Amino acid sequence: MSGCGCGHPAGMGPFAEGKALVEFVAQAHGGTLRDEPLPNGGLQAACQGCGAGFVLETFVGSCPECGGVHAVSPPRCHDAANIQFAGAGFRLAE
Repeated sequence: MSGCGCGHPAGMGPFAEGKALVEFVAQAHGGTLRDEPLPNGGLQAACQGCGAGFVLETFVGSCPECGGVHAVSPPRCHDAANIQFAGAGFRLAE
């Protein structure tokens, strides 16, 4: 499979999964992307850690119930199925 055209191998960068995607998005553009609002007011999500429903309003966000960190990349931000979970106990570096 070829790369996405963004300089990252296939399955990396904005098309990574899990913790790798969360870390990529959190650090993208010097960390400024993480707090940018998602188009259309966000995506309805179910926490992949505890199952609680919430709206992912920014490219990186946390479940209000358990603090589980989730992210979605800009090229995939129009479908909640693309939201990735960093895993239990993961915390973003400040």
